[in-house]
Amino acid sequence: MQAAIVDGIFESLRIGFGFLWTAAWAIIMGLVITSLVQVYVSKERMAQVLGEETVGGVTKATLFGAASSGCSFGAIAIGKGLFKKGAHVVNVLAFMFASTNLIVELGLMILILLGWEFLVAELLGGVILIAVMAVLVHLTLPENLFDEVRQALNDRDHDHGITEDPTCGMEGKDEYSLVTDGGETLKFCSEGCMETYEQEAASSGGWRDELLSWGGWYKVGNQYRKEWSMIWKDVVAGFLISGFVIVFVPQSVWNTLFIQGEGVLVSAENAIMGVAIAVISFVGSMGNVPFAVALWGGGISFAGVIAFVYADLITIPVLNVYRKYYGWKVMLYILGVFFVTMAFTGFLMEELFDVLGLVPDLAGGQTATEQTYFEINYTFYLNLIAFALSGFLLYVYRRGLGAPGKYRDPVCGMRTDDSGPSLTHDDETYYFCSKRCKQSFEEHPTEFSDQHPHVSEGGGAGSHDH
Repeated sequence: MQAAIVDGIFESLRIGFGFLWTAAWAIIMGLVITSLVQVYVSKERMAQVLGEETVGGVTKATLFGAASSGCSFGAIAIGKGLFKKGAHVVNVLAFMFASTNLIVELGLMILILLGWEFLVAELLGGVILIAVMAVLVHLTLPENLFDEVRQALNDRDHDHGITEDPTCGMEGKDEYSLVTDGGETLKFCSEGCMETYEQEAASSGGWRDELLSWGGWYKVGNQYRKEWSMIWKDVVAGFLISGFVIVFVPQSVWNTLFIQGEGVLVSAENAIMGVAIAVISFVGSMGNVPFAVALWGGGISFAGVIAFVYADLITIPVLNVYRKYYGWKVMLYILGVFFVTMAFTGFLMEELFDVLGLVPDLAGGQTATEQTYFEINYTFYLNLIAFALSGFLLYVYRRGLGAPGKYRDPVCGMRTDDSGPSLTHDDETYYFCSKRCKQSFEEHPTEFSDQHPHVSEGGGAGSHDH
């Protein structure tokens, strides 16, 4: 018995890491493209154009969201900022869905792990879902409730002195602040966002000129690092969980939860159950794609799997964030609207694909346990290219090639100048991006002074170690 469990654990890990290896190049390439878009595609102030409940407003919200990819929690935080500034509820919800479902890296993962049919259903269904959601909100929106919540959010933030990060719209923190030339104090949620703001302020020339300079690639490297920091936990958790689900969850469980067979009622039940499983799965962002592979391997219908993939914005941890931001009534309203639209769209996709003869057949393919994942094939070479590109971007960032700021923070590696916090240790002067990094250095000065360069002249080309 114990030997069987140990064998099962190793097999689960083999499958989980095998899925991760298979999709690694797609994730990396997708995040590189996302980083390029985030850095070089100029965006209008979204709240100003998302204030009206119109077809144009929903369309712009969808496009903005697709160009502002991130994890579920990041999308919600940005959505909150847009809502506070006056964006209409339907546009905020459309933005949130697009920024977690209609993005490059997710599409590539779906294509690699599930197939092109699921990718088409994700993209087409995503547009349909946003349209259905917009109609449903238009018919049911408790307008006064959301006006009251918006006012309460602004009043609460004002009373507590909370300011928003001008880069991402999330809550700014005192330790990540800077004073502009005009005397205005700006607060950021992290060193990365503060650095992004400084890069944009120092930017000169068009995107072509930027991409021909180290400074331009430094910006991309910084954004790439930020994108990874938002999603890596969900990605790793999703792949590992999928391996354990495939190995340890018996087929009888899936047969109990999901009605087997054909017909409209089967599709509808599977779609509803797919969303319900997503709610309690605790897996969001891109981590739900490998979990969806486990569901598909368990015999769940096309409707159930695609509805599950849609539903990363209503997992229990995400619902708790809604509750903290907006209160119970709004959280339940968002849950109800999203649950209905996600289940209905999943059901609609299966019915449409069935009519067109596009529902994939799993019977002819290998199961996850039968596959050999680590081979010298196209995946191996694509991963080598992707890892090299990833290493290049992180090297450019860590070395500060072309970065603004004369000095490097010895704690976090961020570029800074002599206007921020500083201290002298062993006759060397160190400069920091924030009070938090300075405090960390004061607590462990030997660790940071021995292992990290503290000053760099000429954009990073002459870092000095000591």
